[in-house]
Formats: sequence, structure tokens, C-alpha cells
Amino acid sequence: MSHSRWRTLRERNLTEGFTEPEDVAGARHEIRLSIALAKAAYDRRTELGLTQTELADRAGLTQAKISRIEGSDTIPTLPLLAKLAKALDAALTIALDDDDTQVAFTPHRTDAA
Repeated sequence: MSHSRWRTLRERNLTEGFTEPEDVAGARHEIRLSIALAKAAYDRRTELGLTQTELADRAGLTQAKISRIEGSDTIPTLPLLAKLAKALDAALTIALDDDDTQVAFTPHRTDAA
């Protein structure tokens, strides 16, 4: 089944009053969170021009761990997120709301003076 057919079927199900089971909706939400973190980490790393190995060295992690974070294959702990933010020279902001999740690594400001 093509993606466009799946989307049409999903949209049709939703308009006909179909609701996803709660566990499926929860899993979908967790995946969105993981992807948002992965994208933010990748975007900041590439903005700095770092390889995964270079970022891993800065954070005291392995390249494989960075790969798992950027691939949404792991749920990092708060201490790991703190190491990652420090290595990316940024503040990590995570805003969670029902259907609106925002994850951002905001660069620390450096004074030009």
C-alpha cells in the first residue's frame, strides 16, 4: 500500500469517528518525542561542523551512543542530556504539551567584545 493510500485511509478512519487505541497513541507520542530530540541534536551537531565521533569525544560518550540518539533508538537519561548539551555548547529546552512538542539546542551566546 502506498503512503498516500495509507494517509487517505487514516484520515478517513479519523473522520468516521475511529480512534486509535490508547497504547498506539501513546507509542506514537513517544516516537515523536524521540524524533524531535534526534533532529535537534543532529541539527546542532552539523551546525557546529562536528562529526558524531567528535561530539562523542566532547561529551565523554561513544560514537555509537551519539548515533543511537540521532537515530531515535534510545531514550537518554537527564545526565546524558546534560552532557550532550554541554558538548554542543548549548542550552537544551524541551517543551511538552499534549500534541505540541518542541526540542531545541539553543547556542550559548558569546560576546564579540
